[in-house]
Amino acid sequence: MLRNTKDLHDYTIEATDGAVGQVEDFYFDDRAWVVRYLVVDTGNWLLSRKVLVSPMLFSVPDWSTRTLSVTRTREEIKASPDIDTQLPVSRQQEADYLAYYDYPYYWGGTGLWGSAMTPEQLLPGAGGDRSAQTDLSARAVPAVPRQGDGEDPHLRSCDAVTGYHIQAIDGEIGHVQGFLLDDRTWAIRYMVIDTSNWWVGHQVLIAPPWIDAVSWPDRTVSVNLTRQAIQAAPAYDPLVQPDRAQELGLYRHYGQSDQWSESTDAPRVAVPI
Repeated sequence: MLRNTKDLHDYTIEATDGAVGQVEDFYFDDRAWVVRYLVVDTGNWLLSRKVLVSPMLFSVPDWSTRTLSVTRTREEIKASPDIDTQLPVSRQQEADYLAYYDYPYYWGGTGLWGSAMTPEQLLPGAGGDRSAQTDLSARAVPAVPRQGDGEDPHLRSCDAVTGYHIQAIDGEIGHVQGFLLDDRTWAIRYMVIDTSNWWVGHQVLIAPPWIDAVSWPDRTVSVNLTRQAIQAAPAYDPLVQPDRAQELGLYRHYGQSDQWSESTDAPRVAVPI
């Protein structure tokens, strides 16, 4: 199911022994376009310290009560490595975080999550596709660059990108209004684009594979689409859950290959930018 990241703000993160805090933001991988971490505001419990929570920590989410339960205690989350959530997260910081929870790295494989398509499938001994799981001691771990070695962070804040201008092939049109993610894989399936500043427009959807580049200094997203194509795209209604037929219609409108040709469950990995 697709979920708007804005609707997930203020969801409660529930540890095994009590509430941790509320979801405030999301960090996504700007090469695979997958949400890797939720930024959680712990409120008065930890003097408003913000912590990162990986989808690998989740048990079965309870969407009806706006609660995401994690398989760790409050004390374990309290002791997790400090990360400045106001800055892009480096690969070394991620390595420290995953090592703390004794979790495998998600990079280095061909799936959205390493060798798997969903975060829980990456964990040894978890449910799902057992062929995608290996013992941590036997796993080939990709090298992690040391801080200061010119590494390029690829985790970005969804809130920070909201408001970025959309640059079509033939000019500027609209801005980023939000993101729709797949609640199984945590992949960002669409950016929600607001075109109302350019004409009496509406919100439309653009998939990550149609994005050519993101300029972080200029706060722009360049897409391989024309202004006319975006203007004429089917309107997105945030109150209506897009179904498969509507998504296929969107792909046909833009003249793009659909993402379900090889799998009925998971989208293809987005083109790196």
